[in-house]
Amino acid sequence: MMQTNDSITTLKGVGAKTTALFSKLHIETIGQLAAHYPREYDHFEAPVPVQELVPGKVMAVCACVVGAPSLVHVRGMAVVHANVADQTGGMRLTWFRMPYIKNSLQPGRFYVFRGMVKCSAQRTFLMEHPGIYSAEEYDRLSGVWQPRYPLTAGLTNNLISKCMRQIVQQLETKDYLDLEQRSRYHLLPFGEALQKIHFPQSMEDAAQARRRLVFDEFLAFLVQIKRQKLINEQMIVDFPLQPVEDTDRLLEALPYRLTGAQQRVWREIENDMQKHVAMNRLVQGDVGSGKTILAFLALLLCAANGRQGCLMAPTEVLAAQHFEALAKMAQTYGLCVCPVLLTGSMTGRQKKEAYEKIASKRANVVIGTHALIQEKVVYRDLALVVTDEQHRFGVQQRRKLAQKREGIAGQDGDGREGADSVHVLVMSATPIPRTLAIVLYGDLQVSVLDERPANRLPVKNCVVDTSFRKKAYAFIEAQVAAGRQAYVICPMVEAGEMEGLENVLDYTEKLRGVLPATIRVDMLHGRMKPAQKRQVMDDFAAQKIDVLVSTTVIEVGVDVPNATVMLVENAERFGLAQLHQLRGRVGRGKEQSFCIFMTGDGSGAKNKRLDVLNRSNDGFFIANEDLKLRGPGDLFGIRQSGDLEFALGDIYQDCDVLLAAGELADQVLLGKVVLPKEEMGLFQEGIDYRTI
Repeated sequence: MMQTNDSITTLKGVGAKTTALFSKLHIETIGQLAAHYPREYDHFEAPVPVQELVPGKVMAVCACVVGAPSLVHVRGMAVVHANVADQTGGMRLTWFRMPYIKNSLQPGRFYVFRGMVKCSAQRTFLMEHPGIYSAEEYDRLSGVWQPRYPLTAGLTNNLISKCMRQIVQQLETKDYLDLEQRSRYHLLPFGEALQKIHFPQSMEDAAQARRRLVFDEFLAFLVQIKRQKLINEQMIVDFPLQPVEDTDRLLEALPYRLTGAQQRVWREIENDMQKHVAMNRLVQGDVGSGKTILAFLALLLCAANGRQGCLMAPTEVLAAQHFEALAKMAQTYGLCVCPVLLTGSMTGRQKKEAYEKIASKRANVVIGTHALIQEKVVYRDLALVVTDEQHRFGVQQRRKLAQKREGIAGQDGDGREGADSVHVLVMSATPIPRTLAIVLYGDLQVSVLDERPANRLPVKNCVVDTSFRKKAYAFIEAQVAAGRQAYVICPMVEAGEMEGLENVLDYTEKLRGVLPATIRVDMLHGRMKPAQKRQVMDDFAAQKIDVLVSTTVIEVGVDVPNATVMLVENAERFGLAQLHQLRGRVGRGKEQSFCIFMTGDGSGAKNKRLDVLNRSNDGFFIANEDLKLRGPGDLFGIRQSGDLEFALGDIYQDCDVLLAAGELADQVLLGKVVLPKEEMGLFQEGIDYRTI
């Protein structure tokens, strides 16, 4: 039998080359591969005549290749076009960066083509990157639910499927829930859930499997959260901070006045930091509500008391942005703040210099990413930890950072956890309904910023289908001509990850071919190295890039006031809360900004969920509407920004599962339910539930 910590090299067909490809997806063990869940499922329906195709749907058609396919090069990109037809009509097919397609299609021969159906302005049916099958191949796939996995270049869906079949047949699985508990919460046995999430016989199978695995994720998270709450109540601060004039002087010198909500929350933070019990406060504010200045004020209060503070951001781009903003503010207003930046992509020499500044206390504010919790970082008199967009960090990471004082994590001289602890301030722009926030942030006191600065114009929105794309491009061109910049958001990095969805690599090349050559188009996505991502964002901020094609990697905190347009492709596949987060990247300057939500399923303005974004710019209203409108829907959509990086769970779609897991977590802490020491399910490793 296989074990979760076995290497993937134990699988038949996985050699050194395949192992290297899997490592790009951070997969090294059997357990990690088993948790590499499908993005979606393909159900191969029977081919239909051309005249029965429906735009916005993935469909198959059996058609004959008419004439020889053509190969052209558009700014260095190979583009293959082919015309096909049956007795009812014709259509045009296109493949980007796949020149070999030209010679693989034989004129006069029938194939089955399957892909997302689109319609041109001339009412001609189109497909981009359709799959090509012989009639026999397609017959074998018909009626079967095929898992579609996240891929990387060189790794095929077929190979992953073969590996998964070995795993579900040979992996030793344990179930921490007994029959009574599974029955109470309507959950499958774990082993059955693992088999059905990868190879369901129906969508009902997949939904039931997903529910069980989501329950496991939520329960593991909530047990930690509730245990942390008990620890927080015992965290003592031996040297409370004192009020300082520095913060008052900064507030008077700023070129704007804080909103009433900002003033109220600042008083709450200031009062917390003067107490003997460590602050554990969440500041939850909508996009653009002014959270960053509150974090800077708290760090200034800390520095003015002769103590050290740190701010951990989820990305290097955002960490660098915070560092530059605070350094500029310190110089402009003469603040007693000496910041230093610490990120993973810095050179060894740069890191060494940063370590020395931190250890010697020449730097009293440290800003960075996960590099802040590395063992080499030794703080001196650390009093405050700020985490930005906390849902990006696990509870253990946040705890580890909060416990770093004088380089000793989590214990005082007597070995008592929590003594002489530090204040923790958590910042989040994710609008989460109160019913869910109480569960998700049970270890924190919550402050809400429910006002926006008065000088910002609300973003103008529109929801359209792909027939509007030509007008959208013309609008972007006009905005760039006026000196502005634009974002285009695609759900995928490259072709093949999910059927029928736009991807950054191909879309960037497409835009370069459609827009005038004078418009500078570049791309950004999560697979790029941190230094590359930062360089792209620096170039965009410096107006060296006019149009940035990106995945949702830009959703967190990036601030480019000159960007006035955002076009979101396949908007129907995102959660409303995430779309609102993305929209927050525009409207940050004085100029009017615009957001175009383009649907790829033909729903356009008829989409009820997206219409909420048309009607409101209030993130908390949108989050509550998202909670009401999200039904079973897609089992696997684009990850929500508020998901706390769960592998499957979505706090909106799965709110009932979240509340059920919270109930069981309470029972665990009260001692009414005893969970075994072994890991929950397969993948919640390193948690000993008997210590709770």
